[in-house]
Amino acid sequence: MSRIIDVTVPLSADVPTFPGDPRFQMEFSHRIADGKPYNVAKVTMGVHSGTHVDAPYHFLAEGATVEALPLEILMGKVLVVQVTARESIDVADVEGLDLTDEIRVLFKTRMSGQLRSPQFQEDFVYLAPAAAAHLVRAGIKLVGIDYLSVEKFQSRDFAAHHALLEAGVVIVEGLDLSEADPGEYDMACLPLRIVGADGSPARVVLRKRA
Repeated sequence: MSRIIDVTVPLSADVPTFPGDPRFQMEFSHRIADGKPYNVAKVTMGVHSGTHVDAPYHFLAEGATVEALPLEILMGKVLVVQVTARESIDVADVEGLDLTDEIRVLFKTRMSGQLRSPQFQEDFVYLAPAAAAHLVRAGIKLVGIDYLSVEKFQSRDFAAHHALLEAGVVIVEGLDLSEADPGEYDMACLPLRIVGADGSPARVVLRKRA
């Protein structure tokens, strides 16, 4: 049986968040060490903490919320693509891909593993709007990237998000693809079933296809 690769960033207070988003915090209301019969922790965080899914409602007032996302899109064959670009994933990086039999694609860039550093990096690799539009035309239904946003930092129009979400494409951000070589995998991506939310943290795992 092939190895399962966990491409989820471990959630802790050290995980960077997008500027302005709530940080992850965990505190215990009950501790065995304090004489209680069990441990119970309380977690506070934004729904875009760590590895997470963007639902259309994130940018579309009438868009689907996270609990309505189809499991058929969140699970199945996925293509991991390595991109060497320093700044952005452009049309030239995607138009040469054979996406004929693909509906899911994850982009591995120089950012994989960087979410294990607590310092937010403004110069992360993003998805150019034209490349996002190309993926939509190619029939892609899920796009993943290995830092906290598909969008250029300090974008004013959020064109990449709009291109994908308006087409019903699920966005997965904050992946760690360090241990995933380029190629085809089976993926399970399961966000929490939070009613009415614009996104959710998710556990994402890959298994290499034979």
